[in-house]
Amino acid sequence: MNEIIYIKNMVCPRCISAVSNILKQLEISYASIKLGEVKLVSTLNANTKKELSEALQNSGFSLIDDRKSQLIEQMKTLVVEKIHHSNDETDLKWADIISGELNLDYKYLSSLFSSVESITFEQYIINQKIERIKELIVYDELTLSEIAFQLHYSSVAYLSNQFKKVTGMTPSNFKKSTNQNRKSLDEI
Repeated sequence: MNEIIYIKNMVCPRCISAVSNILKQLEISYASIKLGEVKLVSTLNANTKKELSEALQNSGFSLIDDRKSQLIEQMKTLVVEKIHHSNDETDLKWADIISGELNLDYKYLSSLFSSVESITFEQYIINQKIERIKELIVYDELTLSEIAFQLHYSSVAYLSNQFKKVTGMTPSNFKKSTNQNRKSLDEI
């Protein structure tokens, strides 16, 4: 019987590798692994689950046991995947993506997110997009127009206004700045 476990703070391919290594060290067989989620081959006993929890915590991850926390982590994972790890050219409709993936009403999920995370789900998405913009500006491979297009902004002006509202500086000021303070994805 397959068991699915949810893991907090898995935000990149290196996290998948790190969790995979932990599972191998503990000799826990799994069918698949992706950001925030591992499908195990069999159910874990209490001792093994405790060992796994401790090993994950030592590496900056944690098991998520309650359903509401699992839903919130799944929402975060979907946002990170779409913004940071996808080159999807279609316009993103977050309500459709989230409710479609989790098979729950978007208003419920958005309200749940706000009640637990102390920011709105929409603000979380904006914060993730701003961090991605910072990353792309630092890489200096794309124009601001290309960044706006890639992140589904309607215009460069809209991107710039949102960037300034969140960071306090324009994208060009950020690019010139010596203090390009970026946050890791699990801190957002």
